[in-house]
Amino acid sequence: MRRDLVERVRDRIATIGGGVTDAEMADAFRAETGGVASDLDTLGAVRELRQEFSGLGQLAPLLRDPGVSDVLVTGPDRVWIDGPDGLRLTSVTFRDDDAVRQLAQRLALAAGRRLDDAQPFVDAWISSGIRLHAMLAPIAADGTSLSLRVLRSAGHDLSALRDLGLFDAAAEELLIRIVRARLAFLVIGATGSGKTTLLGALLGQVPAGERVVCVEDAGELHPDHPQVVRLVSRPPNVEGAGEVTSRELVRQALRMRPDRIVVGEVRGAEVCELLAALNTGHDGGACTLHANSAAEVPARMEALAALGGVSRAALHSQLAAAIRVVLHLKRSSDGNRRLVEIGVLTRDADEVVVRTAWRAGHPTEAWPLLADLLAERGFPC
Repeated sequence: MRRDLVERVRDRIATIGGGVTDAEMADAFRAETGGVASDLDTLGAVRELRQEFSGLGQLAPLLRDPGVSDVLVTGPDRVWIDGPDGLRLTSVTFRDDDAVRQLAQRLALAAGRRLDDAQPFVDAWISSGIRLHAMLAPIAADGTSLSLRVLRSAGHDLSALRDLGLFDAAAEELLIRIVRARLAFLVIGATGSGKTTLLGALLGQVPAGERVVCVEDAGELHPDHPQVVRLVSRPPNVEGAGEVTSRELVRQALRMRPDRIVVGEVRGAEVCELLAALNTGHDGGACTLHANSAAEVPARMEALAALGGVSRAALHSQLAAAIRVVLHLKRSSDGNRRLVEIGVLTRDADEVVVRTAWRAGHPTEAWPLLADLLAERGFPC
């Protein structure tokens, strides 16, 4: 549809006010085309106008696809999706960069955030469970950049993940023992490796008599467990007020009689509160962390703890007592996700290191450390 026609229909609809029905939109289109449009043309125009004026626009069908995890717009004619088959270019196009910019600004406004030349980027949650990131030109040199991540509920159980090839039956039994033994653990990996999915499945193995309090930036965790309290952080509104941080929610979780405290993902100073909680009698806690390997975990935790004013020495002291096991997931180039490593945190002089106890289905040199931890808790291998 021509841009001038879209603008004229937009002006006519604006005089109606409130929610606009498809019939009113069709009437506005016919009025602007002199009443000569066919029923088929009018139906197509209403569909296009509905996408233009509300919601996610022409990206909506992509985001409804259960196999899509990310929609990435790098130009008016370059709309990509990510999923099990990796990145793929779609046939979806925008009229021009101004149309991409208008969509990004509309989504930012829906999230209560500002996006304009004075504030040319935004990172926010849309109420429909989608994470929005957008950057405007000239900061984005090639035009408006728009990234939308779909937050699917992490609802698989361990047997379903085993059937999907994430691990074998022996590894499944080992994971169950780690949870039942109340060994605090980290699930690590890159973006899209399945960290939250595995965490949710493991929480389903927590005994029903234990109360689990989960803290998240978005409500992804839906473990099959009768005693789960889910706390979700909130960003500031367009005026900069009303923020509720994950760090504050971890503090609040401590007052809610938790048996286990879980953080969906540690990405900032909330790691300080989590480690403090795990060092005060709350065994069996868990969280996810972006890391490329188990060996990098201490350094990543150092960087996050520094945001909360915790020194390197203090971090290593707390980390050694708080976290016992690291579960490393990796996504291969063919899109398959696998558990590739289980590590154990140990002290080496004044710092913590992660030693590999299991890799790709087989025990390794640090296996006795993991076996001893499980045996001490009454779950011998």
